[in-house]
Amino acid sequence: MNKAERTAIEPKREENYSEWYQQVIKAADLAENSEVRGCMVIKPWGFAIWENIKTYLDRMFKETGHQNAYFPIFIPLHYFEKEAEHIEGFAKECAVVTHSRLEADEQGKLKPAGELTEPYIVRPTSETIIGASFARWVNSYRDLPLLINQWANIVRWEMRTRLFLRTTEFLWQEGHTVHETEEDARLETLRMLDVYAKFAEEYLAIPVIKGAKTESEKFPGAVDTYCIEAMMQDKKALQCGTSHFLGQNFARASNIRFQNREGEFQYAWTTSWGVSTRLIGALIMTHSDDNGLVLPPKIAPAHIAIIPIYRNDEEKDKVMTLAHKLSNELRQVNFDGIPILTELDNRDLTSSERNWYWIKKGMPLRIEIGPRDISSNSVMISRRDENPKDKHRIMIEEVVDYCKTTLPEMQKNIFLKAKDFREQNTVKIDSKEEFYRYFTPKNEEEPEIHGGFAHSHWCGNPLCEEKIKEDLKVTIRCIPLESEKEEGKCIYCGQPSSQRVIFAKAY
Repeated sequence: MNKAERTAIEPKREENYSEWYQQVIKAADLAENSEVRGCMVIKPWGFAIWENIKTYLDRMFKETGHQNAYFPIFIPLHYFEKEAEHIEGFAKECAVVTHSRLEADEQGKLKPAGELTEPYIVRPTSETIIGASFARWVNSYRDLPLLINQWANIVRWEMRTRLFLRTTEFLWQEGHTVHETEEDARLETLRMLDVYAKFAEEYLAIPVIKGAKTESEKFPGAVDTYCIEAMMQDKKALQCGTSHFLGQNFARASNIRFQNREGEFQYAWTTSWGVSTRLIGALIMTHSDDNGLVLPPKIAPAHIAIIPIYRNDEEKDKVMTLAHKLSNELRQVNFDGIPILTELDNRDLTSSERNWYWIKKGMPLRIEIGPRDISSNSVMISRRDENPKDKHRIMIEEVVDYCKTTLPEMQKNIFLKAKDFREQNTVKIDSKEEFYRYFTPKNEEEPEIHGGFAHSHWCGNPLCEEKIKEDLKVTIRCIPLESEKEEGKCIYCGQPSSQRVIFAKAY
């Protein structure tokens, strides 16, 4: 490979997308695999991204009237047995606690002891145990709506794991609400879907499509499931968040009843909704390039790396004085209501090493300050959304204003780039032959970067959906909420259809 072609991340995306993803995580120092199978250690830079996700989403939840609470990680088995469809959907992923302690045998080996009278499920989701609390909290229509959110960890015993995208244990939030009427619950379900879509687009700079899931893709026990779907750079779909209208199913299972306005007791209407650390995986795969992580400024743990360059103590004093001055001035301002955070990198490394360190971590802006810059009353600023070799000479007195205007501009540009990529790889297909060709690799040696989003008609028959999944590993990602009704013919069987749906390969 020629020097001009070298990138910080090898292999490149088009060479081996899966390995590229792992290397971006490693280069940005986001997370690593734990010694516990399928679990991950989230390192400080990665956890800082999650903290920002949590901070901004939590603010949006509270603005819509929700309160935070916490519920046990252990769920009695019989709670799950109350909702048959729910337990069937999660049975193969459950971790089960059957003993309460360890004892040493004669050889000193530890073994489980104190068998429990009833096993506990380690929380795969909390509808059942939260429902038990809601049944105690809700007595009258005056207690409604009950709007609760929980920030917690989840355990699902996944067969195949990948950092952030699918791990045995992960972090998430789960909202659970109780309502007086079906209409109120349905409005809540869609309202929270809108919150997720707004957050994804305005903070993560990820364009998403809001839609309903088909019957086979619904959350176990839900009446209706809605989602936001995004396209990754390998043209696969990633489900970034879900919101579920649970009807009265879980209310009946948990006996959540209230006295209505007529004085009669009735079952409540409930919802649940959630996003997880999978959003960090979405960030990586939507925006990053062959030089490492690319972070939208609004979600970045810090916004500007200041890199002082000097050769001796005399130069050091002048350069560090200006570096501290700029850092302090930048920390006094904000963009889009977000305080600007700086990192002054004075480590004993070359300027090139420090630059590449921050490039790979996705730092939005980098400012280099050297003796020559001071003599010219200027600094060199680089943007992460541009070629690493591109630098802008900015006068010192203009640096603060430049950063204030450039960070929101970068946020917008990163979003538009992702949206353009999705539009370029979204097609309408009405021919079954063309549909199958679109999702089939040309040969076995071709990297699995093919296809995209296909807007095609589906008759509503789950057998057609299942056959396409068997043949191509392609699923209906969602039935778009904002698309118009349109008469056509099912892409598989040719029967009448009233609307196009989104087909794609997915994570």
